[in-house]
Amino acid sequence: MEDYLRNTIPNLKSFDYNRHYESHFINQNWVLVNGISKKKSIYTFKDDYILEIKRKSSSIKTSWTLSINNIFSIETEDGLMVVKAYFKDDDILVLNHQNKKEFALFINTTNYSEDLDSVEDVQQFLKEKYQQKVTDLIYGHEFYYIERSKEFGPFTVEELSEKVKAEAISPYCFVRDINEYDYNNRLRIYDLIKEL
Repeated sequence: MEDYLRNTIPNLKSFDYNRHYESHFINQNWVLVNGISKKKSIYTFKDDYILEIKRKSSSIKTSWTLSINNIFSIETEDGLMVVKAYFKDDDILVLNHQNKKEFALFINTTNYSEDLDSVEDVQQFLKEKYQQKVTDLIYGHEFYYIERSKEFGPFTVEELSEKVKAEAISPYCFVRDINEYDYNNRLRIYDLIKEL
């Protein structure tokens, strides 16, 4: 079952009680993405093992437990579910059903000011989140570039952008991150600048 999940959503990190429980999991507003177009559900896992599920016209309180190996038992309207928790990143929680090829995807909206009420809202949230992540990553790195078979650098994206504006280098020169050893990613200065 885990192979199915990891093929569907790569780069998942297993729930780590010491890292995730207090800061990322408990008392957070988790919007269930599955079925959001039909009905929005907000799950809040409380410290006293109460699970509060809020919908537009109702609120349900049920229970949950955490056992060994980060296996959760959750009581819902559909009965008892046994799931294993993963994080895609700090705001995306995945609960993988242990007896079926199914998972539930949640987005933490505790610190997000907009409402997530539709598939379009989820897409906008993810677009904004990952654009910001890319921008932060780009600003924090330095890159080498290659021109006429000669390598130069490292330079920040801002420095490369200034060189392009001054027409000192072509925006179509290949670049590599300082942590990479070759230019196999086929990334160009142009690609970096357009993400700023």
